[in-house]
Amino acid sequence: MYAEYFQDIGGMIAMTVREQTEILELTTLSPYACTSSGNGKRVRYEEKCPYRTEFQRDRDRILHCNSFRRLKRKTQVFLSPVGDHYRTRLTHTLEVSQIARTIARALRLNEDLTEAIALGHDLGHSPFGHSGEAILDEICPYGYKHYLQSVRVVDYIEKDGEGLNLTYEVKNGIACHSSESHAATAEGNVVRLSDKIAYINHDIEDAVRAGILKNSDLPEYPVKVLGKTKSQRITTLISSIIENGADEIRMTNDVKKAHDELRSFMFEHVYTHSAAKTEEKKAKQLVEKLYEYFKKHPEKLPEEYIKILRRFDCDRAVCDYISGMSDGYAVDLFNELFVPHFWK
Repeated sequence: MYAEYFQDIGGMIAMTVREQTEILELTTLSPYACTSSGNGKRVRYEEKCPYRTEFQRDRDRILHCNSFRRLKRKTQVFLSPVGDHYRTRLTHTLEVSQIARTIARALRLNEDLTEAIALGHDLGHSPFGHSGEAILDEICPYGYKHYLQSVRVVDYIEKDGEGLNLTYEVKNGIACHSSESHAATAEGNVVRLSDKIAYINHDIEDAVRAGILKNSDLPEYPVKVLGKTKSQRITTLISSIIENGADEIRMTNDVKKAHDELRSFMFEHVYTHSAAKTEEKKAKQLVEKLYEYFKKHPEKLPEEYIKILRRFDCDRAVCDYISGMSDGYAVDLFNELFVPHFWK
């Protein structure tokens, strides 16, 4: 299967591992799948890899980029929680990838494309979770949406401003993962639903660990339809999408109703009104203060963001810089700039 050459009647025809994979996709994947052959176009032309398809290359570029590594120190829901077992933006991303690949494999969709979108979907998330996103959306004249910023990261910020030159299909899936728009591929729509499945259920687990919720607090109908445990709920949600088929990526009506009710419950009791959100006002003030400082002193920006300033403008450069920070880096920088340093 992985031999470098195939024997043909007319003689020896060289066939790379990538070409073999592309043929395998064409013969085994669903008609609704986005195959590597004929897709995966980039803005800047590149020679093809002999071993990896275009979507495999995108996955690898995302996995090895700086923004992906910073996700380990970015808030998921709870700001800088004490404890090793709370989710970060990185562990959330890995859970989304696992759920999405399970669905993609069952529906015979392109797992490599699915994984690339899943791994890249939150690269543009700000520090301090959605509170950081909200304040940047207020103060940046261009607005701020993390799913659009994720595309900006891979287009203009990574590789010292050169960008990762990802394929259209991956960038489209990233851009559509939490907006009202549906992705252009079935794989992108799988990631869109997998993100929802992952965050609702792991946030319940984190909220229970934090003492904000008890499992008995969950509303009756979603528990009845989806299950009592995180594992049961995720299995039900995944099964619903798989059973619906690849022609339209969606949950069945009863499961979607239960999921939506559970999501509303989480927004009311955890995401907006819980004790764990008490530090958000401070986080917003911190982000706002950093933004004001670098707007007044753009020369203090790192060199790679000064390049962005010259290419775009000051607001773009400042927003790009702050949105790329991890929570800890933002706090340390704030202390360095605004908190007095005492002699020892």
